[in-house]
Amino acid sequence: MRVRLDAQQAKLDRSEAVLGGATRRLLSARSHLKRALATLRERLVAVYETGTPDVLGVIVGAEDYQDLVASTEYLNRIRGNDEAIVGRVRELRDEIRSTVLRLRAARDRIKAARDAVAAEEQALASARAAVQGRQSQLVAARGKRVAALREIRRHERELDGSVAKIQAKIAARLAGYGSAPLPLGPVRAGNGSGLIWPVDGPVVSGFGPRTIDGHYEYHPGIDIAVPSGTPIRAAAAGTVIFTEPESSSGGYGNYTCIDHGGGLSTCYAHQESFAVSAGQQVSQGQVIGYSDCTGYCFGPHVHFEVRIDGEVTDPMAYL
Repeated sequence: MRVRLDAQQAKLDRSEAVLGGATRRLLSARSHLKRALATLRERLVAVYETGTPDVLGVIVGAEDYQDLVASTEYLNRIRGNDEAIVGRVRELRDEIRSTVLRLRAARDRIKAARDAVAAEEQALASARAAVQGRQSQLVAARGKRVAALREIRRHERELDGSVAKIQAKIAARLAGYGSAPLPLGPVRAGNGSGLIWPVDGPVVSGFGPRTIDGHYEYHPGIDIAVPSGTPIRAAAAGTVIFTEPESSSGGYGNYTCIDHGGGLSTCYAHQESFAVSAGQQVSQGQVIGYSDCTGYCFGPHVHFEVRIDGEVTDPMAYL
């Protein structure tokens, strides 16, 4: 934009320089024409007063041949001088006409250049205003993002405290339940563990360390994405240890924990509602609740945990 404006300004400057030169030439030509017209008027007055000698009169009035030659040469000089005066007048008149035409053309170019410069300046001002408006929008949007990030981090800090309390509570209640420990031996991964998936959906967040919006945390289970209201099934037969409502669970929302014996237990968080109660015996695949996004979450899913003697372990080793 600035380049085009500078180019238009340069064109305007050149046109004004041409106009200045043409104006000076016009003034000079008019001055010369004025003097030539004065000379021509004087000559016409002299011709009118004394008459113009013709060739016949010169021949008749000549005293001898030399006088005739001299008189003829004088007559030719008079005529030549008269013709030169008239020619000079015509030349200056034509020059003035040509200069006037050039002046008009230069004025037209200057007007066009000035209009172009004004249009470019208006466009530049509009572009500058648009940029300033966009900058204001960006500043406002950046402020909103900073505020939103602060709010998310505040929720994360609250969630970290809630999760830590919930983890301690779950571990304490499972320890108090006192089921016998698993027999020694390696844990078999995959379907060999005997657990089934609580819901059928993709794993959107795995077990272990993770970073959310630059904030580090340790995820004690896996998140399985399913629509709200999806039935949640018990991963294995067992006894419902407790069902915890959202009002007292914090970030976990409504959640349920089931003891399967041998020190193995599973927990299901962010439920919409419960389908079982504490102390109830459940079979594998029995519906124990329904999925949602209660507590702290970003969308409906089931948070699924597997615990050995109250300690969390990677559920994918059992599914």
